[in-house]
Amino acid sequence: MTRLEAKQLYEYYDALVDKLMKAKLALVDGGVKSYTIEDRSLSRFDIDDLTKELEEAIRKRDEYEALMNGGSRRKAVGFVPRDW
Repeated sequence: MTRLEAKQLYEYYDALVDKLMKAKLALVDGGVKSYTIEDRSLSRFDIDDLTKELEEAIRKRDEYEALMNGGSRRKAVGFVPRDW
């Protein structure tokens, strides 16, 4: 993946994070009963799904930011302690 592609994807996910955060805040604050993002309508019952989608968008945004800055994707590392 080139830096240009990473930058474009970063900008996409950054805008998506902004939209999802606005939607979640509007629903959580209770000022509205439903919220519309482009052609998608969300209600208070969708907050759990919205939270998962927001976390995924933030993870993707961070991943593309690292690629854009010359780093590598995040890698999960596990540690299993053993008692010999």
